Amino acid sequence: MPYSSNRELPDSVRHVLPGHAQTIYQKAFNSAWDQYKDEDDRRGGESREQVAHKVAWAAVKKEYAKGEDDKWHPKH
Repeated sequence: MPYSSNRELPDSVRHVLPGHAQTIYQKAFNSAWDQYKDEDDRRGGESREQVAHKVAWAAVKKEYAKGEDDKWHPKH
C-alpha cells in the first residue's frame, strides 16, 4: 500500500510532520514497502507495513528532531 502523495499519509504523520518531512516519510515508506516484500527479509514476524513505517520514521529522524515545543524541526 505505497502512498502516491503526502495527502494519503496517515493522519498521525500528516498532522505532526512539516511538508518536507512528510515527503521524506512517503519516499522512505514506499522504498521499504518494495524492499521488504519478502517475509524472509523482515525480522521478528513484523508485517510489511510495520517495517515500512519503522523505516520511514527512521528516515525522518535523520533530518528532523522533535523540539521541546513538541513540533518537528529540521536538524542543522
